[in-house]
Amino acid sequence: MLTQVPVQPKSLQDYRPVVGDDVIDRLYALAEPLRGARVVHVNATAYGGGVAEILQSLVPLMRDVGLDARWEVIEGSDEFFNVTKTMHNGLQGMDVPFEEEHRAIWVRYNRLNAENFSGPYDFAVIHDPQPAGLHHFTAGKPARHWIWRCHIDTSAPTPAFWEFLVPYLNGYGAGIFTMREYVGPGLHFPHLAIIAPTIDPLSPKNRSMSSDEARRVVARFGVDTERPLMLQVSRFDPWKDPLGVIDAYRLVKAHVPELQLALVGSMASDDPEGWSLYDRTLRHAGEDFDIHVLHNFHGVGNEEVNAFQTAADVVVQKSLREGFGLVVTEALWKGKPVVGGRAGGIPLQVIEGQTGFLVESVEACADRVLYLLRFPEERARMGERGREHVRRHFLITRLLEDYLRLFLQMEGQSA
Repeated sequence: MLTQVPVQPKSLQDYRPVVGDDVIDRLYALAEPLRGARVVHVNATAYGGGVAEILQSLVPLMRDVGLDARWEVIEGSDEFFNVTKTMHNGLQGMDVPFEEEHRAIWVRYNRLNAENFSGPYDFAVIHDPQPAGLHHFTAGKPARHWIWRCHIDTSAPTPAFWEFLVPYLNGYGAGIFTMREYVGPGLHFPHLAIIAPTIDPLSPKNRSMSSDEARRVVARFGVDTERPLMLQVSRFDPWKDPLGVIDAYRLVKAHVPELQLALVGSMASDDPEGWSLYDRTLRHAGEDFDIHVLHNFHGVGNEEVNAFQTAADVVVQKSLREGFGLVVTEALWKGKPVVGGRAGGIPLQVIEGQTGFLVESVEACADRVLYLLRFPEERARMGERGREHVRRHFLITRLLEDYLRLFLQMEGQSA
């Protein structure tokens, strides 16, 4: 057995006031032919990052509509997760080496986890490259239907990584990608689904929070709530460019001396590289006490992230590469326009001049942040449009519907 992750029960009925009766009734109808279906989601970590956050809500909602759903995480050591982090970067196009030793480590741990992965399941959803070998090394025996869910941009992978991984992927019955452009060369799935990630509007991170409550929370971390706050929430990952965010903040601060910056991240068990970039970020911040670099080991959990996003004047997500960017969705849901990198799934959410701005440089990022600080009424209007955009397209009920429709298709039933 892999390690099962406990999840708190959720009721789909609680989402009626948010998404409306038609959506909820449709979900129950779609789920009825799948009642009792055994579903397992497998990924690399139970905390830190968007995949874990999605599964904390998706799995209990699958249970609530009648599926026998569970969530399991694979076992791994630092050497394995160092390799998979390198794979993550290489699959997104970074020019990093992929040695025979790296391949052997990935194979060894996937084989080990396959020995501990037992069914029977009707649907096995395997998330990202870390456990992608489970289908191959179990010969597909634990489940009737296998799905590989890719949360990263594999449109232009470094060839060594992609050539290694593709033979393990082509045995899957379905592939899920955030955007059609992300589907790398040489993949052949009987079912291909394009499904963007979503947020849970009722989770602690996204529930409605008053501005007074948010201000009280962020003040505990040394933020002066009487002065403007610029925020980026992300893992400490080179693709998120925290050093570039600091550079942009410094350009804005030359015009708005009272500006503060918060870089709020999380450390995940499958990302040893995070600590190294965290240290580099601290060094780049130097002795500027208006820069607050925080993470979950400082006590910044979901409620605290909610407070920072609610209290921030301007939210940025200056990604250089991005799978989707759920932190963008979260900020938009809280009525905050986002200055985001023109990367990955961010343009699906940041509609230029409507819900935020798309940028490709430090200077452009600073210019757009300064604009939003100078024109608060326009900032509020863009925030309202952003929240409605998320309500229509990026809430967890839509993700549940997409999965139900894919399951029905794989069973040969009309959705």
